[in-house]
Amino acid sequence: MKTNIYPPMILLLIGAFLVFSGWAAHRAAGLGSQVTDADYYSKGLRYTSTEVERRAAEVLGWNLDTTLDGRRLVFRLSDHDGRAITGARGSLYLAIPGRAENVYLPLAETEPGHYLVTLEQGISGAIQARLEVERNGARLNRHLLLNP
Repeated sequence: MKTNIYPPMILLLIGAFLVFSGWAAHRAAGLGSQVTDADYYSKGLRYTSTEVERRAAEVLGWNLDTTLDGRRLVFRLSDHDGRAITGARGSLYLAIPGRAENVYLPLAETEPGHYLVTLEQGISGAIQARLEVERNGARLNRHLLLNP
């Protein structure tokens, strides 16, 4: 007697579909957003221009040393020979947990090649920061993790 194999195969296919659908629904319901940077989309749009700026800074041979002294954050910007780079403009963007927007802090040049920013008293814990320094069209971007 000849048995028909198609009905069990169809039931197996439907069962596999239901199991996979249940697994996919469970994964979708259980995971939160995997995006760690709220500004990821605009950074992606600016990727080419920031790569050009980064390469320009590398060609210029800029070096950046960062020091955190209490609430004072000091950046020393120098060229490949160790000479101070003056006249740069810069800002520090802080992504503080619990705040809707990033905190913008402009850098002040205190002495040749030394740029200073003072953190507010209410800022504490691990904070992601982005530093942007620009001079004559060349831009240097750095990502920092601060723990004041």
